[in-house]
Amino acid sequence: MSDFHQNGIITDFHNLTRRPVESLEADLVRFSRRRPMSLILPSLYSELEGPALEAIVEELRRVPYLAEVVIGLDRADREQFLRAREFFGRLPQHHRILWNDGPRLRALDEELDAQGLSPQQPGKGRNVWFCAGFVQASGRGAVVALHDCDILTYERGLLARLFYPVAHPHFNYEFCKGYYPRIADGRLNGRVSRLMVTPLLRALKRIHGPLPYLEYLDSYRYPLSGEFSMRAEVLDGIRIPADWGLEVGVLSEVHRNYSTKRLCQVDLADAYDHKHQPVSEEDASAGLNRMSLDIAKALYRKLATQGVTFSAEGFRTLKATYYRLALDLIEAYDHDAVMNGLSLDRHAEERAVELFAANLLEAGSAFLDNPGERPFIPSWNRVRSAIPDLPERLHDAVEADNCGEV
Repeated sequence: MSDFHQNGIITDFHNLTRRPVESLEADLVRFSRRRPMSLILPSLYSELEGPALEAIVEELRRVPYLAEVVIGLDRADREQFLRAREFFGRLPQHHRILWNDGPRLRALDEELDAQGLSPQQPGKGRNVWFCAGFVQASGRGAVVALHDCDILTYERGLLARLFYPVAHPHFNYEFCKGYYPRIADGRLNGRVSRLMVTPLLRALKRIHGPLPYLEYLDSYRYPLSGEFSMRAEVLDGIRIPADWGLEVGVLSEVHRNYSTKRLCQVDLADAYDHKHQPVSEEDASAGLNRMSLDIAKALYRKLATQGVTFSAEGFRTLKATYYRLALDLIEAYDHDAVMNGLSLDRHAEERAVELFAANLLEAGSAFLDNPGERPFIPSWNRVRSAIPDLPERLHDAVEADNCGEV
């Protein structure tokens, strides 16, 4: 059995990594008879040419309980899509690729846009949203998991642990978030979570009080992880951001729709490494620079729906409070790294905090200047209300792309 503890907000399944993967998979095969499982893989075409996705596909070939694998493919022309069909063709499970840049899906996107329902910008959120619509239309999965395609240390036990709490027929969890240590190659990673999100949440609590939403977010060990699982019906009613605020947006939506007793997090791996984003100090549209802006705006929007009032003066106070708390945390991270024989560039950490602090103000200005911004992609419930047959036509378009001429 896994050790777990209740942290006061959500159930935390810790040390599940100690159980052999074969034992977990044997259970999941049984669970799949009552709760079939689908996996969503949001991918850029460029990831097909990297080392991570090749290894991920080889591991997935050995997974015995999946009913369906759905790949969202971005930035691919016709020849690249055909190459992707061949690349994923080795999967023994039923699988489909959403060619997001193909003419069939583009036509559906234009129809959505005419109704004001289309995602307003490309990115992971848009990719995941279309995949969610396809999964619901296909009806093959009662439980859905999602993970990134750049995990260099991927092994199939990660997926089994991610599915387990939601797939178990005697558990009542609706949503599960994965976490893992952010250590690789002797370095302490996870800069945005460590240096921005954690001190920002604590600064917000200091200024606005211990709001239930802030306590909830702060209870996740790694809120920015790209790995989560949920019951298929959860996908129906959530609105997600199209930008880098996807993970925070999903956590916010399940908090809005479900009791925290129905939410959990799970320890996925002893080691985890993936493609690391550059800080991109000179380019606000890329890397951790863009990510920190989007995450801050996502938090401000959500807190506004909770009745929190923001002002220019308040954002300046938030920046100062955040900066002090973040510097204090760097001191603790530095000591932690020394004790564990890890490397940590304290100068680079402080430069990142300076950038994040400036972006808190920048995100605040954007929030105040554009109160009418539509940050979330509409839920699939709303899409079906406006265009009842669109999910079915999305399913047919994907089938045509995967099984016919393109």
